[in-house]
Amino acid sequence: MISRILYPVAGTLFCFAMFHIAQLYCELTFPLRHVVGPRSLSFPFGNFKQMGDNAQLISKWRSEFGRTFRFKSLFGISELHTSDIKAINHVLANGTIYRRVPFRRDHMKRILGNGILSVDLDEHKRQACPPHFYPLKILTGYKHRGESWQNPAFGITQVRLLTEIFVEKSIQLRDIWARQIRSGKEHHVIDIFPGLRRMTLDVIGQAGFDYQIDSLNVEGKPNELDQVFTELLHSSHAQSDAAFRLAQSIVPILKFVPLPGTQIRRRARRAMDCIGRQIVASSKAGQALGGKRDLLSVLLRSTLSKEIPENQRLSEAEVVALIPTFLFAGHETTSSAVSWALHALSLNNAAQSKLRQELLTLCTENPTMDELNTLPYLESVVRETLRVHSPFVFNQRMAMEDDILPLAKPYVDRKGQSHDNLPPERWEHIPEAVSEIPGVWGNILSFFAGPHNCIGFRFSLVEIKALLFTLIRAFEFEPAVPIVPTSFGLQAPMVAGTNKGSSLPLVLRAYNGQG
Repeated sequence: MISRILYPVAGTLFCFAMFHIAQLYCELTFPLRHVVGPRSLSFPFGNFKQMGDNAQLISKWRSEFGRTFRFKSLFGISELHTSDIKAINHVLANGTIYRRVPFRRDHMKRILGNGILSVDLDEHKRQACPPHFYPLKILTGYKHRGESWQNPAFGITQVRLLTEIFVEKSIQLRDIWARQIRSGKEHHVIDIFPGLRRMTLDVIGQAGFDYQIDSLNVEGKPNELDQVFTELLHSSHAQSDAAFRLAQSIVPILKFVPLPGTQIRRRARRAMDCIGRQIVASSKAGQALGGKRDLLSVLLRSTLSKEIPENQRLSEAEVVALIPTFLFAGHETTSSAVSWALHALSLNNAAQSKLRQELLTLCTENPTMDELNTLPYLESVVRETLRVHSPFVFNQRMAMEDDILPLAKPYVDRKGQSHDNLPPERWEHIPEAVSEIPGVWGNILSFFAGPHNCIGFRFSLVEIKALLFTLIRAFEFEPAVPIVPTSFGLQAPMVAGTNKGSSLPLVLRAYNGQG
């Protein structure tokens, strides 16, 4: 009887000891072991919990340790943080060496399936990058060796056509808020974040798939997709659930343990897969695709073209796999960006008034994409919002082979020695410095850069402008409570000092045309 108890206990302790010995060996031989950084507070959490509790901690560490420092993630995994532009350029220019972190890809795959956010290298090229596969030519209007493709789903021509939908849904949201403040009061405190998320969800449904999600219809049945996204990303337990799901991807055996966050991940995946199948079935059963302007119809119309070889066409399963990615990325990021823009403008009444006066110079409430793009201060507000409040504040890559990471600003190691590259003992040739900040738009990394850049950046930018155009012309915004950002993944607003999930209460007044 005693042996039956002792053997499992001894075996567990032995495995635990061997794990720590392996970790100690890795730490002692880690080429970046001399890079300074914050002290790890515990083995299972490292600095992860600290970072989750305080969104400003990275900025504090950057001030303390410089642009480049080391910290500990879950299970004591060492990670290098750098905001050094030369290092970032080097990483982006060497995509086959610096690849998406395997456990991060697994984490995204379990939520979104085999979309372009969860695949890498050849799989990613097959879904997104010419000349290996056709969809990016369709999605972005990518040109290769002088060739060009008509009607790109995310190209300027297509987004110009979709702007009408952006404005239509912006006006619908404006009218909902206007009804809420017509209660005999001069103003009304409204949590604007849920409304913005529902609006952008409806936009991606209609503009992306010619599918009426209709989550803005507050009088109807609560929208299941909106509910699962809210619980998955914006509830009071969303960040802790995400940490548990990430732990399952780091240690695969934990996938057999029903940790918190498992059920909501499954519900979200079922809801996205279900709506994906409905969308594809509706498109196939509907009228000819020729007259439709939604992104899916453009994609299907192009992939069914006789000019495209059979082996380069998307299968139905691959089309269904794209839909969860577009649903997720196509509305959460945009709604967060507009939330931060309105928050920032509520704190700066002069900027808000200046923007409103510029928007009122257009004598229409249904502007075109070209009209929105002629407004210079609106462009400046969008750029500054995405610079200061980027929806995603970091991106992870793992070096798959030994490499030298050049630095624009030298760092000082634990021994007090200065280095202009990482790791110093393997340095041979200094690559030519890249003088410009990388990025697919505006010399900022809000939409990332390189082969993994956001293919829908034009779509998002015009939608942001349409929302700000409609809402700033209709309302005056003032702060209601102190706001801080959430810490991990999508950076959403949250009421300071609470743990109730993402929220942005603002004071709204109907603009009366004075001032």
